Amino acid sequence: MPPVFPPPVGFCNVTLKFINLGTSWLVLKTHNARAVPGKLRWRSGLTIKAEVKFVNAEQAKELVTVDGYTVLDVRDKTQFERAHIKSCYHVPLFVENQDNDPGTIVKRTLHNNFSGLFFGLPFTKPNPNFVQTVKSQFSPETKLLVVCQEGLRSAAAANKLEQAGFSNVACITSGLQTVKPGTFDSVGSKDLQDAGKAGLVTIQGKISTVLGTILVCAYLFITFFPDQAEKIFQLVPAG
Repeated sequence: MPPVFPPPVGFCNVTLKFINLGTSWLVLKTHNARAVPGKLRWRSGLTIKAEVKFVNAEQAKELVTVDGYTVLDVRDKTQFERAHIKSCYHVPLFVENQDNDPGTIVKRTLHNNFSGLFFGLPFTKPNPNFVQTVKSQFSPETKLLVVCQEGLRSAAAANKLEQAGFSNVACITSGLQTVKPGTFDSVGSKDLQDAGKAGLVTIQGKISTVLGTILVCAYLFITFFPDQAEKIFQLVPAG
């Protein structure tokens, strides 16, 4: 059984473990369970990266107004333009995929006929310059509140930034869709929580609202004016 050593003095939640792979290697596991393989050597000044903070909308507001966090929006261009937090920075984690190789054309066509049509989502690919663009605008010590619509992209973006050396990164759990109107000053034609709604799903919702209103009105009319309703039904041709 390979020997397991306790953490050296001055280290927090670090486990050192030898694994025999033909040469002597070690695996260093930090408090956030990231494994970092490397050759066995002792070095002073080894640091452990801080974990990404996950907060709710109200806590996020406090991070911005009290703790001086800068908002970094990583959504695609379409959602950003519908609504975004005022004075935020926009660096999309995914960008529109306009490649024209045969495989991409097929995927884009399928996407546009389903997700694009029903949910208004653009066909995208990972932004290869995401980390570099953020690093060109902010120092690693900058306090960043990373936001997206549902919380998935912001979590992925925060993980990339942490790996790149950013030590003060926070995300809103479940994204901007949980932010109530008025929590942040926003820019755009929609509320922040509705910026992800588009396509036929939105139209279907409006149709359902109209039909529901008509049915309620018909029910009230029949209830309070039964005689007039009966006369109207008599005018309908028998099938």
